[in-house]
Amino acid sequence: MNKTIALIPGDGIGPDVVTEAVHVLDAVAQKFGHTFTYKNVIAGGAAIDKWGNPLPKDQLDVCLNADAVLLGAVGGPKWDDVDPSIRPEKALLGLRGGMKVYANLRPAVMFKQLKAACPLKDEVVGDGLDILIVRELTGGIYFGERGTSADGRTAWDTEKYTWEEIERIVRIGFESAQKRRKILCVVDKANILNSSRLWRKVAESVKGGYPDVTLNYLYIDNASMQLVRNPKQFDVIATSNMFGDILSDEASQITGSIGMLASASLGDGTGPGLYEPIHGTAPDIAGKDLANPLATILSAAMLLRYSFKLEKEAKAVENAVEQVLDDGWRTGDIAGDAAAVRAAGRLVGTKKMGELVVGYLTK
Repeated sequence: MNKTIALIPGDGIGPDVVTEAVHVLDAVAQKFGHTFTYKNVIAGGAAIDKWGNPLPKDQLDVCLNADAVLLGAVGGPKWDDVDPSIRPEKALLGLRGGMKVYANLRPAVMFKQLKAACPLKDEVVGDGLDILIVRELTGGIYFGERGTSADGRTAWDTEKYTWEEIERIVRIGFESAQKRRKILCVVDKANILNSSRLWRKVAESVKGGYPDVTLNYLYIDNASMQLVRNPKQFDVIATSNMFGDILSDEASQITGSIGMLASASLGDGTGPGLYEPIHGTAPDIAGKDLANPLATILSAAMLLRYSFKLEKEAKAVENAVEQVLDDGWRTGDIAGDAAAVRAAGRLVGTKKMGELVVGYLTK
C-alpha cells in the first residue's frame, strides 16, 4: 500500500510527539510492506509567525490532497494577544471545515496499567473505562451566526443544526455502538433548546434501522454528572459540537491520562481524515524530551484503522503501547509515584518512549 500522510507538527510539543508517531508509522510500513510518504504542513501559531495566517490556503490544499492528516497540537500563550480572527485555534476550525470532517471520534479509555491515576474511586470505575464520544464537528454554535453590538454591550452566538448534519452523526453513533456494547446515549438539552429537540426527532427517526442498539437520552447537565457518578453506564455518546467539546474533555480527565488519549475526525470517506491527540501544546516542556508521545502514536493507529483500513497494523501499534505500559515504562505525566518509577529505571522521555514502542512493534 502506498499512501501520503500530511503532517502538521504545529506548536509547543506538537513537533516532539509527531516525530515519534512518524517513527512508529515507518516501523509499521517496514514490517507490513507499505510505503508512507509524508508532506509537511505549517499551521497554527507557527503559521502566524511565518505568514500572519494560522492556515494559508496552500497549506490546507496539501492536507486535502493527502490520504490522511496527522496533527500534533496548535496554540499557546505566545499568541494570546493576536487578533481573534487569526488566533492559532482558527487553524483547527479551518481544517475541520475545509476537510469536511464532521464527526469527531474520541475514545476515553482508562488503561488498566494507569488505573491509579484515575481520580474516581475503585468501586466506580471497576476494572476500567471504555467510552466513545461521537461529537458533531462542523456545525452548531461554533459555526453559527455570531456578532457583537456596536456599543460592545451585547453579543450573540447561534446554535443551528440541519436534519442532515444531525443524522450523519447519529448514524455513526449507532454503527459504532453495534461494534461495542450496543448502547447509544444522545446528549442534548431538549427541555430548553429547539435544536436539541431536533436531535431527538432525528434519533427517533433512524433508530429502527439499528434494532440491536439500545437508545437513550440525557440532558447535558445530567450527563456531565453521570460521567463522574457512574461512567460505566456509557458505551457510545453522540452529541453536538459544544456539548461534545465539554463531555470529551471531562471523560478524558476521569481516565486520569490525558496524555494517552487519541482522536479521529472523519467525513464521508471521500477525503482524508484528521487525527490528533487530545492534549494541548504544553509549551513549558516543548523541546525538552519530556512530552508523552503515546496519544499521538495511538492517533496514528486510528489513522491506520479508519483511513487506510489496516486493522491488523492498527492493533499491532496498540498492542505495542500496551506492552510498553505492562513493562512499567512511563513518561513523567503518567508516572504516578515518579520516584519509584525512576528508581526502577523506567522513567523515560519522549524519544525513548517512541523507541520503546517501535521496539515492541518490530519484535
